[in-house]
Amino acid sequence: MKWNESDKRLGMDRPITRRHFLDGVAAAAGTAVAFKMGGFSMAHAQDAASGAAAYPPAEVGLRGQTDGAQAVMHALRDGSYWTKFPETKVTGEHYDLIVVGAGISGLAAAFAYRQQAGQDKTVLIVDPLEDFGGHAKRNEYTTSEGKTLIGYGGSQALDTPSFFSPAVHQMLKDVGIELKKFETWFDQTWGEKRGLGERTYFFAKEDWSTDALIVRGDDPAEWINRTPMGDKAKADLIKLMTAPDDYLPGLSRADKLQKLADITYKQFLEDYAKVDPQVVKLYGPSTMDYFGVGIDAASALDAWTNGNPGFDGMDLGEDAHPLMAPSGRLSMTGPDPYIYHFPEGNAGVARALVRALIPAALPGTTMEDLVLTKADYSQLDKAENAVRIRLNSTVVKVAHDGDPASAEKVTVTWAGEGGSPNSATASHVVMACWNRVIPFLTDELSAEQVTALNDQQKVPLIYANVQLRNWEAFDKLKTDGFTTVGNFWRRAEIDFPVSVGDYKFADKPSDPVVIHFSKVFAQPADTARDQFAAGRWQLFELSFEDLERSMRDLLQRALGAGGFDAARDIEGITINRWAHGYAYEYMRPWDKFWPDGPLPIETARKAWGRVGIANADSGAYAYAHSAIDQGVRAVRDLIGTPDGAADYARFPGPPRELIGLK
Repeated sequence: MKWNESDKRLGMDRPITRRHFLDGVAAAAGTAVAFKMGGFSMAHAQDAASGAAAYPPAEVGLRGQTDGAQAVMHALRDGSYWTKFPETKVTGEHYDLIVVGAGISGLAAAFAYRQQAGQDKTVLIVDPLEDFGGHAKRNEYTTSEGKTLIGYGGSQALDTPSFFSPAVHQMLKDVGIELKKFETWFDQTWGEKRGLGERTYFFAKEDWSTDALIVRGDDPAEWINRTPMGDKAKADLIKLMTAPDDYLPGLSRADKLQKLADITYKQFLEDYAKVDPQVVKLYGPSTMDYFGVGIDAASALDAWTNGNPGFDGMDLGEDAHPLMAPSGRLSMTGPDPYIYHFPEGNAGVARALVRALIPAALPGTTMEDLVLTKADYSQLDKAENAVRIRLNSTVVKVAHDGDPASAEKVTVTWAGEGGSPNSATASHVVMACWNRVIPFLTDELSAEQVTALNDQQKVPLIYANVQLRNWEAFDKLKTDGFTTVGNFWRRAEIDFPVSVGDYKFADKPSDPVVIHFSKVFAQPADTARDQFAAGRWQLFELSFEDLERSMRDLLQRALGAGGFDAARDIEGITINRWAHGYAYEYMRPWDKFWPDGPLPIETARKAWGRVGIANADSGAYAYAHSAIDQGVRAVRDLIGTPDGAADYARFPGPPRELIGLK
């Protein structure tokens, strides 16, 4: 590889922990990028079904939904898989339950099944990724001094336990998670004690006259006047934040709330507040982190719950409203601090479930063990296990042995070593994969259910982590991270300050840290679902090299004034790609059926015969506790509800009665 001088200054030529390879449009199109199996040609053989990495959390480079992990399903979707592999190897294996998907919902379903049907029941969990947990992904790094750093590469935290269902609380307790421990693990004043501003903007020269890092203070006028925005934009923003008008005069509060649900925040800014276009540009991606879409698709009502300005003069009250999206309701009413975070995010929850299912894979009994113990992946798929987890294996077919109404077992087929199909049977099956995948795996569903399953359009995103030798530049600039305005990336920030037992978060500026990057791919389009589909194509066009260069460039430009040197200070990079990321939640103005229904998930998640459906999609709510609820529900759909069983959440979002909604 020949590097130009600019690349060398950024350190692209340095031998850090990373891996270069391309993941391009061909993967999305399902044509040229496949895997070497019987005539297919595919990059990244190391990620194919021929073998798992020895210890996936420590693998760097591109992780998550790699081309290798998705190739079988792309071939199945495009109709080429079965032409290459017409013969299936019958393994003779039989299980009481086979779970399709080793994410949190699938793991929860396996745990609930054995709790309710008996601990002697056998379970096989099959997943195409190299690691268990689905989007709950652990990233590990080792510093030159031998210290371990842990970051999260997906599902972030247990959000608002006060709103968890009894079933979720019970399962967390049963697998050894004590929520109270996070109150001491998470240092809520870490940044404050070090004088670091929490709200910082980086204005990028691509869209502004110059690069500018603006640490926000308590006085809006002071920091706004330091930005590179034009004079009118500054004045409009100051007014919007400090003394906004009533932009819907003459309407009652009820009519105002209805109107805000019927328009996007972009329409609100342009047509009602009539602010300068630079203000619209500033807030354009502001709703992406929480709702998955920009302000051209998020309702003004939900933008209000997000903390976006412009609503203080409208007398809207302080209560949740039925037309708010589930996350909007949560933001509006949630009483808990955002502290329930393992160093690896909700991979800690996945690890707790795996420990309960396969104790040999994760020895220990405490929460501290969950964080500090390395999982033994060689123990996951042992023949002697009552529960087995089979990674790097994509399920390609699920079919009852006869009429679903009377069949006594189900045959599940997956792509094994080399991509060839293998099959086993089960008394029950839980589909804990994405909703849109299910119609490709079975022909037993009604057209109505297939349509409902296809309603879920996943939010594509990247969570990336950068290992830094220290955080001295952040200290000198007095910020713990920044939100970008006009750059490819949305955020870059020091990871959450969580210490567990002997695992200690950074204390001094000279300590190494993990910097977390995030990017939601929602391209301008007519509706929220269209934004996700368009964003997925943008994601697939990017190579690891493109992304690495952009991260190095952003850190250098934003932190250079604090002495940061990208070539010297970056020691590792992991990019967790989630082309099919988080579950879509219903939102206005697009989903007119929300909240009164009928909701597509109610049709989509119906069990048939001996097969049930679990996943965050079937709750239309991209939260770990929703994934657990849906795993519990799927098991009960198959084997019934035991006496005294804890209730699970049936609908998206926080319980309606707890937030004042009927």
